[in-house]
Amino acid sequence: MKCPFCGNTDSKVMDSRPTEEGTIIRRRRECPSCKKRFTTYERVDELPLTVIKKSGMREVFDPHKIINGLIKACEKRPISIDDLQNIANDIEKELKNTMEQEIESRRIGEMVMDRLKEMDEVAYVRFASVYRQFKDIDSYIEEIKKLKNNK
Repeated sequence: MKCPFCGNTDSKVMDSRPTEEGTIIRRRRECPSCKKRFTTYERVDELPLTVIKKSGMREVFDPHKIINGLIKACEKRPISIDDLQNIANDIEKELKNTMEQEIESRRIGEMVMDRLKEMDEVAYVRFASVYRQFKDIDSYIEEIKKLKNNK
């Protein structure tokens, strides 16, 4: 590992620890030349997930987009940011476990709605209204009736 201070191409590992999730290893290193210490992180190199949008366009999966959508849907609701982060993490893990490289955005939206439906019905309807592009009040009423019938 190249020293970021002096450019020496050798370093000594002083300490190694896994991160909380256990997916990344944090290594504390020391340069034998300048004696300065620095930290590196080692993780598995994965191919990024690609999301196929409704328009057919493709983009790299970004879990922050899920979190942002959840935050908007859960505004002024009794749901912690940790709960929202857990939903996004669960969805990301589930998608990566499919071993598919391309995922339709529709599938991600359905996964978000399934989790919101269990957590908070108001947040679910808010998210569904944007995701399913409700055109009028009848669309809301229909979705709420479906929700009540499933109880």
